[in-house]
Amino acid sequence: MSAEEDFQRVGAELADLGVRVSRMMGSPALKDQAGKVFASLQRDGAMVFRLVRDTPEHAAALELAGACLFDPMGQGRAVKDWVVVPHSSAGRWTDLAEVALSRPR
Repeated sequence: MSAEEDFQRVGAELADLGVRVSRMMGSPALKDQAGKVFASLQRDGAMVFRLVRDTPEHAAALELAGACLFDPMGQGRAVKDWVVVPHSSAGRWTDLAEVALSRPR
């Protein structure tokens, strides 16, 4: 599957939880019932999740091959609550999205 197809699959799997597929700044995004983005598909095919730093799930996500903190501007200013997970770990995306959805905003 392509990254876009895997992203759509995650959205469909979480639809019963009130998740909807939308867009944020031109990128496909997953929003909760309140309309807040908790995950987004990046142009390079990776997905970024709001996992909240210093949690076990955040640390586990960073241990995945190729995962890193999200630096939206590419200028060394990482948004430490957000983790970029490459498409090679798409099998973990639904679990990570569920965690991101459950985190308080």
